[in-house]
Order: sequence, then structure tokens, then C-alpha cells
Amino acid sequence: MSDLLPHPATGRLFPSPVPPGSGWPGEPATADTPVAGTAAQVRRLARSVPLDELDARISVCRACPRLVRWREDVAHAKRASFADQPYWGRPIPGWGSDTPAVLIVGLAPAANGANRTGRIFTGDRSGDWLFASLHRVGLATRGTSVHAADGLELVDTRMVAAVRCAPPQNKPTTVERDTCAPWIEAEVSLLVPHVRVVVALGSIGWDAALRTFAALGWAVARPKPRFTHGSEAALVHGDRSITLLGCYHPSQQNTFTGKLTEPMLDDVLARAAALGRM
Repeated sequence: MSDLLPHPATGRLFPSPVPPGSGWPGEPATADTPVAGTAAQVRRLARSVPLDELDARISVCRACPRLVRWREDVAHAKRASFADQPYWGRPIPGWGSDTPAVLIVGLAPAANGANRTGRIFTGDRSGDWLFASLHRVGLATRGTSVHAADGLELVDTRMVAAVRCAPPQNKPTTVERDTCAPWIEAEVSLLVPHVRVVVALGSIGWDAALRTFAALGWAVARPKPRFTHGSEAALVHGDRSITLLGCYHPSQQNTFTGKLTEPMLDDVLARAAALGRM
């Protein structure tokens, strides 16, 4: 662990990465939270626990050696612009409402975003776009998200990632994705009684949502629904149906080139907000 540095909101000193139970804003774990070190242990520890305990167990997972090494290396080295801050440097649990009507599915944390702040989509350019739009359509109480103690709350909405650790080049391997899958499956199984609409960010988020709901016994139309911006598909289980919406990921590659504009993002999230209220 590196030298102690002050949290940008609280001023409390933390090492990087942050040990569980040390008082970081929003910290779900304690020093006694069980740690998964293998894929089999992820499967076992993800079973039959309430959401707060699931968040805690996700936040201390060490099952993917390459991802553990990368997230902690980034936490030690730090980007120059954040060199005066401690880095979370651990997996990122889901965040938002415990009973969400709207579920947002992304790929993985950013190395100097959520891996630094400890909260999904917080502290990076993608999050700047996403939270601003969520605020404009009424799904967030403010339009900026800078750290885990900034007072932002989501409205009837929760965010999750298919992979919980920041991966090198934003590209987890298939093995890492599959090792992490029980976490999102367990989380969605707890949330699904409340969810009315799922927003998948990018084709990878779309595929992750389809895989997760299929693993939980939900039916999806065949052939596999094609991802496009604004695409819709039905996820069906018995007499229940949830709408899956596709949205281009608010990555800099998409926003800088104009592939995704603010009105395009607002349109999808406004549709999600409307479906969530139905």
C-alpha cells in the first residue's frame, strides 16, 4: 500500500488501495467480509445473501489475478492529475436504489474513474455525460458525480457493471468476464422483482444483460436481438416482461466523434424513465 493521502471530500487519510472497513465513503465491507480468491469461491459467495452483503463481498473480490494486479498498480502509480488523492483500487459494487425500476448495465470501471473514487461511473468523462443526462431526465438528483461523498443520489435507478474491476485497455478476457458473472447474476436476481427496464450501455453491456437474464431463466426472442442505439427487446419470465434498451456507451470515442450526442443519450434515458414509471 502507498503513503496515506486525504480523501478529497472528507479529508480523512487513506492508503491506496483502500483496505475494507477503513471508513471510505460508501464502503460496504468490513475487515471480516469473506474474500473470493477463485471462480468457485465467487460462485459460492454470491449465493443467497442480501444486497448489502453482496455489495460487500463484491468489493473485496480477488478472483482474477491480472485484474487485481492492474487495479492495484493503477492505484499506486496514479494519474498525475490525481496524484494527491487516495485510490479505491478495489472492485466496484453496484450503486443506487435497492428497489430500482431502471437498471443500467455497463462494462467495467475506468482505471482512473471508479477505480479511484470507489463508485461506478464516478470521476471520469463517461460518467460526466451519463450523470448529466440522468439528471436532465429526472433519474439523478444532480448532474455531476465527482466522488462517493458528493451527495448525488439516483432516483429509482441502479447501476451495475458486468466486470467489477478496471481491466487493462478496458478489455477483460472472456475468462475474467465469466469468473465475475455470478456477481451480476446474484445482484440482478435480487433486483428483478422491481426492475421494469434495463439500459445496456454499448454492445458489451447489451450482451451482458442478455447473458445475465438468460442465466436467471428469462426468455429472450430468437434470433438474438441486435444491438443498436435505441434498440428495444423484451425479456420475459412467466407473465412478466422487462424492456431492454440499447444505448451507445458514453465513451470519449463516441462522444468526441459525435456518434453519441446529448439529445441521443437523453432520448434513451427519457424512454427508460417513462417505462420505469409505468
